[in-house]
This record gives sequence, C-alpha cells and structure tokens, in this order.
Amino acid sequence: QVQLVESGGGLVQAGGSLRLSCAASGRTFSTYVMGWFRQAPGKEREFVAAITRSGGATFYADAVKGRFTISRDNAKNTVSLQANSLKPEDTAVYYCAAQATIRYSDYTAYAFWGQGTQVTVSS
Repeated sequence: QVQLVESGGGLVQAGGSLRLSCAASGRTFSTYVMGWFRQAPGKEREFVAAITRSGGATFYADAVKGRFTISRDNAKNTVSLQANSLKPEDTAVYYCAAQATIRYSDYTAYAFWGQGTQVTVSS
C-alpha cells in the first residue's frame, strides 16, 4: 500500500511553468511505476506522463511531449512533473498515481491515487 500527496498546483499565465510534486509514503516506492494524469471539468481523466521504477524510461502523452518532464527520486519517495510552456488547455486537476504493472498510460492499471492538485492556466 502507498499513500500519495500532490502539491505545487496553482494559477499561472499561458507560457508559464509549474512544478508538481507527489510525496509517497511507505518503503516500497521504488517498486511502483508512477504516473501523472489530469482531468478537466466535463472531460475524462487522461494520461499525462509515466516513469518506470528505476526512472530509466519515461512516457508522455502527445499533448505534453516536449513541454512536460516527469522525474522521480526513489531515495526521497517523490515523483515530480515539470510543466513548461503551459497552455490554457492544460487547465485541470492533476493526479499522481502508482501501479505495480507496466500499462503506463492505462489509468485502470493504477491502484493508488493522490487527491489531486488544481492547475489553472489563464490566457
């Protein structure tokens, strides 16, 4: 079992940056694939990025590729999402999630979720 707590959301102008962080409890953090998802009002939850257990490989949705960077620190039990060149369409609640499989973009594979952090990008 792992508990996840996100932070770092906020209001930013288009073109700006935010760094989201997710702190995980427990001593098994390094055994989980970690992902970030987002959900805008009236829309389905969508995949943003994922990172393998070692951090050696990362995966991104086309919509954020080249602008967002996911990273993890297994010694500190944290995973981060650096979001640059933000656009109004990036506005959503962002969720950190953990899974024990390798279905990186499949939200149904993630067993543990944080409470979410709001990101609002103004035009």
